[in-house]
Amino acid sequence: EIHKALNPSQQIIKIVNEELIAILGGEARPLRFAKRPPTVIMLAGLQGSGKTTLAGKLGLWLKGQGHSPLLVAADLQRPNAVNQLQVVGERAGVHVFAPEPGNGVGDPVQVARTSILHAMSKLYDVVVVDTAGRLGIDAELMQQAADIREAVNPTEVLFVVDAMIGQDAVNTANAFADGVGFDGVVLTKLDGDARGGAALSIAKVIGKPIMFASNGEGLKDFDAFHPDRMASRILGMGDVLTLIEQAEKTFDAEQTAKAAEKLLGGRGEFGLDDFLQQMQAVRRMGPLSKILGMMPGMGQMKDQINNIDEREIDRLEAIIKSMTPAERANPKILDGSRRTRIAKGSGTTVTDVNGLVNRFFEARKMMQQLGGQMGGVPGLPGGRRQPQRQASKPKRGKGVSGNPAKRAAGPAALPAATQQPEWNPADAFGLGGGGKPSDAELAKALGDFQLPPDLQKMFDQKNQGPR
Repeated sequence: EIHKALNPSQQIIKIVNEELIAILGGEARPLRFAKRPPTVIMLAGLQGSGKTTLAGKLGLWLKGQGHSPLLVAADLQRPNAVNQLQVVGERAGVHVFAPEPGNGVGDPVQVARTSILHAMSKLYDVVVVDTAGRLGIDAELMQQAADIREAVNPTEVLFVVDAMIGQDAVNTANAFADGVGFDGVVLTKLDGDARGGAALSIAKVIGKPIMFASNGEGLKDFDAFHPDRMASRILGMGDVLTLIEQAEKTFDAEQTAKAAEKLLGGRGEFGLDDFLQQMQAVRRMGPLSKILGMMPGMGQMKDQINNIDEREIDRLEAIIKSMTPAERANPKILDGSRRTRIAKGSGTTVTDVNGLVNRFFEARKMMQQLGGQMGGVPGLPGGRRQPQRQASKPKRGKGVSGNPAKRAAGPAALPAATQQPEWNPADAFGLGGGGKPSDAELAKALGDFQLPPDLQKMFDQKNQGPR
């Protein structure tokens, strides 16, 4: 049955989206915390799945949530595993408990048990235990993981799985569920070229929720897993909610408001310093290809997005930083000699400097013009309110009109004239009337609308050639 509000193709997308969300686990399951700290989180999985790096990412994420995490180096089998966790913990700014050097020396069960006492004495509220990875299904190491679980009684056991291992992910998850048992799944390397379909289906096959996902090498490339957002990405509809969340974490609201005020013609003038701040804030959100990939409809431009040269931003940043504060505040003073000096200082060419300055002026002018038009269109968000006209009072002492037609229409037209018309969305666009606008009114309204000159050039066919 086709819903009346949707066409058949939209209905199919809706059905597929709902089924994908169900396969991915339905609703996001948050991390459980112990009523009496510390909360113990145990990581288990195959060797090479990224457990040690993920321990640092999880520690940084917990720190951002207001917790005080402690990383425990209980992987004493793999060479330099303890050293790797210490390096990752230092980068994340999270303390690491590593009483044993590793490399086959020490008892991992005793290390895990001692870490709980250490966390209680030092007031850490979350303990993340990094265990040894297994090569395939290793009975001895599987028993070791079971012993660690029995010793520390973890609040959560997270199974770390590499999204690139394909169909073997489900078999491995089944083996761990029988041998050790786990409460949730963490997917790593979701940014790889391999298709993670089998890994994503773990939630449906095993009946355990996917709780976290890692989609990059950086420590911040990690977040809670949301089935609805992942389904939206798979269908090429973007992930606007995650994009907004990242922007809220990255952008300074006060600085952004000041920059917008300058850009729209308020106090001061939008300069290259403001432009540099906004560009650096965007970079802190992650690679441009990743940001653009979260926008709806960008799935059709995947090749163009992947070919974005991130070094271009480095060149622009070098050019701006090679300017004096006065030149950044007022780029209009950049004459030929100044541009030559900036090009030499930034390791670029004068052409690059000219291109940046020209594009900056064009973009600023376009945004100011668009801002002015937004302010001039009543009814739009941020626009000026349409002034309310008071009803004119009838003049006293005025006789009856000498026109017979007006005398006949006068009494009948009076109630209609004094009655307030109901609000209609068309009024906000100056189309008038309380009813539906006519074709003539629409044509007139659209004909009166003028695009900014710079934006008009983009649609002018004769200006489409190379400049």
